[in-house]
Amino acid sequence: MLKIKHYQYDLAFKYPFTTHKGTKTEQHMLGVSIGLGRLMGFGEVGAIPYYDVTVEGMVATLDAKKQMIERYAFTGPERFWHFLHHLLPGQNFLIAALDIAAWDLHAKMKRLPLYQVLGLKWENLPMTDYTIGMDEVDEMLEKVKATPWPIYKVKVGSPDDMKMVEAIREHTDAQIRVDANEGWSFDEAKQLLPELKRLGVHMIEQPLRRDEHEAMKELKAISEIPLFADESCQTEKDIATCAEEFHGVNIKMAKCGGITPALRMIEAAKQAGLKTMIGAMCEATIGSAATAHLLPLLDEVDADGPLLLKEDIATGLVYNNGVISVSDQPGLGIQFKGAKFNT
Repeated sequence: MLKIKHYQYDLAFKYPFTTHKGTKTEQHMLGVSIGLGRLMGFGEVGAIPYYDVTVEGMVATLDAKKQMIERYAFTGPERFWHFLHHLLPGQNFLIAALDIAAWDLHAKMKRLPLYQVLGLKWENLPMTDYTIGMDEVDEMLEKVKATPWPIYKVKVGSPDDMKMVEAIREHTDAQIRVDANEGWSFDEAKQLLPELKRLGVHMIEQPLRRDEHEAMKELKAISEIPLFADESCQTEKDIATCAEEFHGVNIKMAKCGGITPALRMIEAAKQAGLKTMIGAMCEATIGSAATAHLLPLLDEVDADGPLLLKEDIATGLVYNNGVISVSDQPGLGIQFKGAKFNT
């Protein structure tokens, strides 16, 4: 019989984290564990207000269904995900945490790191970016100076966008990505494209609102910079539409429901000719480890959550100038730290 536990924790950011959607100073997190015998798998997801997801809401849902989940005869994560998908409709964030924990448990049962269970070789790995939240230009530049990095993701969506990107480009020759989080109009995006190209911007994420389908098709046709879907790419059904409007997709485990659907989305995206990326929603080490084990499948990655936080709840990942290394221990290879989070 499975044993389900949950853990609530708030993790402070090193700097206030601002996007076009708003500002936050801490990340509200839900951790879960799935125990089977002496083994325990861990998962994690953050609460995101603009998706109307709260830790309290996820805990209430989990408590209501906990006994049914614990009675499930666990044989593997894929079947478990389908069980959860039907048991918890519309609860992809919670399902993601449980699915990550199920894969961690499954790989521990196999006594192998997760990437090996998935049949992947630890090679051809993309480097993660480091995200610079929206701020005054001088403050953003100070963040860049404080963390030298080979790839920066710059949050944009204000009248000062070009000033911010220009200031960062003057300071560094690192690769720059910009993420508008639906913050531009079509005319603004069209006007910015040549300027961003001049500054060597490598990628643009979600320039327009997710419902502006015709405008995105037109923008894709004229953009020399790869456009990646974020808010437009939430679940598997979105891949086909994204193939018409973008050059790549940024898959978020929290939005799609975990590792299991993320693997299917990566394959579908490749078949549709899209570049693949998994992005962060400010997860700490547990959630970021789930992404890290899929690195061999990806063209790009944004897994910098642990770098943006003042504190973390686990160890097991190593970041070295954009390169992520995972532990050789079974499963995700993470370990909790601190008495507050001991199980």
